[in-house]
Amino acid sequence: MLVLIRGGGDLASGVALRLVRAGLRVVISELPQPLAVRRSVAFAEAVYAGQVSVEGLAARVVKDPTDSLSVLNVLARQELPVLVDPECKSAFILHPSVIVDARMTKRPPERIGYAPQLYIGLGPGFIAGGNCQAVVETRRGHSLGRVLWSGSPDPDTGQPDPVQGQQAGRVLRAPADGELVAHANLGDHLDPGGVIAEVGGKPVAAAFPGVLRGLIHPGLQVTRGLKIGDLDPRDDPKYCTLVSDKALAVGGGVLEAILSRPELRPLMWS
Repeated sequence: MLVLIRGGGDLASGVALRLVRAGLRVVISELPQPLAVRRSVAFAEAVYAGQVSVEGLAARVVKDPTDSLSVLNVLARQELPVLVDPECKSAFILHPSVIVDARMTKRPPERIGYAPQLYIGLGPGFIAGGNCQAVVETRRGHSLGRVLWSGSPDPDTGQPDPVQGQQAGRVLRAPADGELVAHANLGDHLDPGGVIAEVGGKPVAAAFPGVLRGLIHPGLQVTRGLKIGDLDPRDDPKYCTLVSDKALAVGGGVLEAILSRPELRPLMWS
């Protein structure tokens, strides 16, 4: 059985890591220029680097989503294929039994024309029994990681999850349209006022002391208001290289959803 995950950001990567560790075969589809923020724990970064490793699991880019032989070769090496495939065309060639939409667009998904045995959506924008069969809750709280077989998850609040009580200034957004120029690296400590990046000549500065846990790929053209980074008030650089507890919890929900379908169990490790 093959699982196709749409998106290769940090949440999607946590799902992929959990499924692969459980013995499932997984492929990821991504944009030609991914916008993953937590790049050190995002398999999407393979699109830029060619290959990456997250917590010991290697991923390798396959730029032609119709090249099924290359995908199979990457899987045979016990690596994770990352396909440049924003329209999910590979589904018609690879025939995944399960698709997990982990792009976190927070909007209803567009139709791709392929119907897997199980379509799982993550977070806001999905309706179980409507535009997908199951939804996994992505908002922190007692419902995080729970599987819904009917209805919708908690709505998008537009606010980031607080970390150590810090919410304002934790998520970094583009102050203007233009090219993102980085002035700090992932894992760097920033003091208040320290310049992290600039967009269109306007600086993005730290609002509090912390570690730069995420920053989208330098050189990308971004639009004003786009999420471009993540400043962590816990000030511990090791968190930059670890998949988050949230991502693992959501990954556990995805695994539960797959295992709960009797028709998929015979295919599980075949």
